[in-house]
Amino acid sequence: MADEELVDPKKYLEDSCKPKCARPLHTYQACVRRIKGDVSGHKHCTGQYFDYFSCVDNCVAPKLFPKLK
Repeated sequence: MADEELVDPKKYLEDSCKPKCARPLHTYQACVRRIKGDVSGHKHCTGQYFDYFSCVDNCVAPKLFPKLK
């Protein structure tokens, strides 16, 4: 048992949840394309980034917590 490498199930659960969050991902990617040429550094896509990962986290959480000890 001590020689077994522990595997983080969150990574695999995130991979399975990402397709369910396609709309926030496309919104984030559109924002990134829109501000690509900004040299001032004032424009950002932080809100869209957090929307996407909030969607992923909300999908992962109910599946992850029962697996934790």
